[in-house]
Amino acid sequence: MTGYFTKDDVFTTFNEPSWQRVVFSEFESTLTSKSRPFPCVFGVSGLKAGHVRYAFPDPMTPEALAPILADYLENARSFGTMTSLVVFGRPGPVTPMEDYRDRFWSLLAGLEAIDGKPRPAEICPELDSPSWEFCFNGEPIFVVCNSPAHVLRQSRRSTSFMITLQPRWVFEGITDSDDPAVKRSLRIVRERLEKFDAIDTSPYLGAYGDAENREFQQYFLEDTNEAPKCPFHHMPRPDTAVHPSSKGKVA
Repeated sequence: MTGYFTKDDVFTTFNEPSWQRVVFSEFESTLTSKSRPFPCVFGVSGLKAGHVRYAFPDPMTPEALAPILADYLENARSFGTMTSLVVFGRPGPVTPMEDYRDRFWSLLAGLEAIDGKPRPAEICPELDSPSWEFCFNGEPIFVVCNSPAHVLRQSRRSTSFMITLQPRWVFEGITDSDDPAVKRSLRIVRERLEKFDAIDTSPYLGAYGDAENREFQQYFLEDTNEAPKCPFHHMPRPDTAVHPSSKGKVA
């Protein structure tokens, strides 16, 4: 049992009234809308091609997500070049933005705390570095959080707490490409984002490795364009991590 599903698996595993089907159906309709095109054309392509996998751990804790994520990462290259793991939490009452932000960073900290493999040597462990990235099971991963508290930044809105994890190798040949077609797709992403959100595009969206770029600033974008708050100076290792459940931030 992998703990994650293909699109077809979702429809055959969960009944229509279930919360899993509700959150997945909203996600799918948002990404495939023709009247209001979703900004990330690469994510849309991955969904349509069947490269994306979906998980519904309940509750969404580091301990529940860790084996799912490890299995996904070990098999991700066989799923396709545009793969990602989309993880949905059970819907509940909407809480303030900072609750979702704290829950998100607590989840990542908890995952790293129980990770059995070291981060790759070339991936800096310090957040304030252009070469930092969240890592798990020996893989650098770009992470995005969506929440019900997002109103202006509709590209980060979802019915429930939701995170998308993309292995860094997915971006090879995209962010560093000179291919005119790829560059055109990146322009389309930016143009759609300007129309999709009711707020100016975040100035903290950047390319991995650029001197001024900080990856953590892109993970959780709020409904303002103020500088994202640094969650902590250093992602804690197993011997220093505080277990997320002790923070009382589960929403």
